[in-house]
Amino acid sequence: MTPVDAGKPLVGFIGQGYVGKNYADDFERRGFSTVRYALEEPYRVNKDKIAECDIVFIAVPTPTTSEGFDDSIVREAIALTGAEKTVIVKSTILPGTTKSFQEQYPDRVIFYSPEFLSEATAAQDAAHPFSNILGSAIDDAEHRAAAEKVHTILPHAPFSLTCDSTEAELIKYAHNGSGFVEVVFFNLMYELAQKSGANWASIEQAMRADPYIANRYAKPVHKTGRGAGGHCFIKDFAALRGLYAQKVGDIPGTAALAAFEQKNISLLKESGKDLDLLQGVYGESI
Repeated sequence: MTPVDAGKPLVGFIGQGYVGKNYADDFERRGFSTVRYALEEPYRVNKDKIAECDIVFIAVPTPTTSEGFDDSIVREAIALTGAEKTVIVKSTILPGTTKSFQEQYPDRVIFYSPEFLSEATAAQDAAHPFSNILGSAIDDAEHRAAAEKVHTILPHAPFSLTCDSTEAELIKYAHNGSGFVEVVFFNLMYELAQKSGANWASIEQAMRADPYIANRYAKPVHKTGRGAGGHCFIKDFAALRGLYAQKVGDIPGTAALAAFEQKNISLLKESGKDLDLLQGVYGESI
């Protein structure tokens, strides 16, 4: 671990799941002094210390349930940060939410920064991001200066962007939605191959060699079963479908998203994959 540099800002992390933990680990390896707060031990004692941090990253749950999307835990976390400090929300939130955070807490500078960590490779992903994106709720000198400072402390990435916070929020949903659709699509191809008497192993081998396919999600059977599972895909696609129906209202577009969602529910149920997460989003009656 790199020795702590006293000239660097004190960085706080609220939430110590696989996202918050691995970001905090990376900052410590790079010589930053950090404060970790979570409801679990041993981090509970650091609640009041978060207000002393110059920059705070928030990575807490934003559940989507049968009752809708819930950002209340993020709002409670922002309240723990200090006035005149910089807050960076990593939790997935609906487009427009960061601006409502900024209105609620005008004495802080608040950004949204989408995270692209996978649970199995979270440490590597945190240390070697493919992009660093900061979405600003307000375009003024204070926020621009804060964004420049935050970019200097992030691990190097081949792509960096400061944009509007709503744009950054949509980038996260575009990323997760793309992966979700690809998982479901290749499950459809898998079923078609089976009904056609084809060897899926040959098809998958070709897909993995295809530079135009993001083959990370081209494997129909993954981990414990089939379908787009995990803590992000199920809840985020449900929220995305609802958001599209509300904002756009295009009937064919809404139907297309709903069809992918329903097919994924069937895949998860048939293979017994992530049923607890599925019920958390859609209710026990699913």
